[in-house]
Amino acid sequence: MLFEIRGFKFSSSARMLAALVFILLCIQPGHGQTCTEGFAYDRRARQCIDVDECRTLADACRGDMRCVNQNGGYLCIPRNLYNQPYRPDTPALPEPAYPDTSVGFSDTFAPRSVEPSYPRVRSTAPCTLGYTLAEDGTCNDIDECETNSHHCNPTQVCINTSGGYTCSCTEGYWLIGGQCQDIDECRYGYCQQLCANVPGSYSCSCNPGFILNPDSRTCQDVDECEDDPCRHGCLNTYGSFMCNCDEGFELASDGANCIDLDECSFSEFLCQHRCVNTPGSFSCICPPGYYVYEDGRSCEDINECDTGSNNCTTAQVCFNFQGDYKCLDPLQCDLPYIEVSDNQCMCSAENPACRDKPFTVLYRHMDLSSGRSVPADIFQMQATTRYPGAFYIFQIKTGNEGREFHMRQTSNVSATLVLSRPIKGPREIVLDLEMVTVNNVINFRGSSIIRLTIFVSEHPF
Repeated sequence: MLFEIRGFKFSSSARMLAALVFILLCIQPGHGQTCTEGFAYDRRARQCIDVDECRTLADACRGDMRCVNQNGGYLCIPRNLYNQPYRPDTPALPEPAYPDTSVGFSDTFAPRSVEPSYPRVRSTAPCTLGYTLAEDGTCNDIDECETNSHHCNPTQVCINTSGGYTCSCTEGYWLIGGQCQDIDECRYGYCQQLCANVPGSYSCSCNPGFILNPDSRTCQDVDECEDDPCRHGCLNTYGSFMCNCDEGFELASDGANCIDLDECSFSEFLCQHRCVNTPGSFSCICPPGYYVYEDGRSCEDINECDTGSNNCTTAQVCFNFQGDYKCLDPLQCDLPYIEVSDNQCMCSAENPACRDKPFTVLYRHMDLSSGRSVPADIFQMQATTRYPGAFYIFQIKTGNEGREFHMRQTSNVSATLVLSRPIKGPREIVLDLEMVTVNNVINFRGSSIIRLTIFVSEHPF
């Protein structure tokens, strides 16, 4: 009977099988990662592992020979000898265990016994470890996970493999110290904003003002303005929103509604006369006799004499002043005075009744704002006729009982009426301003009067 070992033929089958004991040396690869023939380097196990030539080589054995894989080689054995019971004299050495740093697998690869380089031939179990003989003579894989014949601890998950099984961890767990422990995904920034770790998983959520995206991890800003939460205007911001109000309004304490601003309360000088608050704005109003100027705040006098909005007769003269007007009657001179012009009366020197009276009385009118600042020059008078050797004295003869005025002589022939105290209106004041002419050369003394009527307005504008 002949059999062949990798190309070598032997004549005595029984003696040669008993004598054949292969001691396989696995050379640890160096930097080049090379192994001896019949072995290949496994990066994960970091060692040289046997190459199954029976699977990788096409027609490894010829004729009626059956290929049997060995460590570092293979045997071609006649099929009628394959089921004969036989065990080698020299047992194979176990492989060393190596740590496993990958998540989801055991800490170490459990040592496994290296099978002999020829099949374990049994009369009752012709299949290798991890397989069972079926009725049709084929070897079927044993599902150790289903039969509960595995050695995974309770925290692990058994995964069946061809001829064996693997102990691993479910998703969300990793193997530490032989135990499956929960992975804290929140620690590794799985969520963009808020994260809640749960056994085997995690849950993401978002801060107020954001919603979770379909990826269940990232957040996107919510445009709150789409729901129209503000009374006037809305400005969306990152994670929130802001309400704004139209001009003339301010945001209420609730942050959404708008309340009217009382602009009139800001300053008493907002309007020249009186401020009236309106929704979102204000308006200035003026007293009778005035109109609101173009700036919307100042008051301007209405000249009733020019506009014709007065009730003066044709015989009267309309005199306008700030905020009002006066209808002046035609001049009537009291005896012994006679009228010499529209605004002047004269008392003749030839008339004995005029001996102690002013020679002329001139009528003038002026207006004055209430509360005008003082001192203020308001009226001037001067001599129109000058005589050689004469000098002039100016004084307030009547009408200054409250001492609001005084005369300041500015030259030998002129003087100025000065307002020395503020006057409140409405009021009508009549002053007799006297100019006394003195001429010692001809022993003459005479006087003239300007009867000044002052209309003081009610308001300071």
